[in-house]
Amino acid sequence: MNLHKPVFLYSMAIMYMALGLMHLVKPTLYLAVMPAWLPFKMFLIYLSGVTEILLGALLIPVRTRMISAWLIIAMLVVFFFVIHVPQAIAYYQTGNKYFILTLIRLPMQFLLIAWAWPYTSAASRE
Repeated sequence: MNLHKPVFLYSMAIMYMALGLMHLVKPTLYLAVMPAWLPFKMFLIYLSGVTEILLGALLIPVRTRMISAWLIIAMLVVFFFVIHVPQAIAYYQTGNKYFILTLIRLPMQFLLIAWAWPYTSAASRE
């Protein structure tokens, strides 16, 4: 499977733009996953939404594709360690009924990184 086909690129771009838009339209959905220690939760939700929209849009032009892919990977790594892992631990400790979902989401982050990875090289500019 050639991940450089436009359908994979545009699907990823649309996904990030749509998820970013959801942060702006339904920000309260994201409050539940925000770690308690983070300040300014609503601001951070809006900021991450705008960031996802911008990074998704920047995947499309060839000139910005590589940096956008790198920034998406960086964002996913930060979210993994700052939000997803702490949430999984907290859900385990409290017996939250959604604990299994947090475990499923953890490896999904690696799949999203793998999806963005081919676009981090100069070859993605062709």
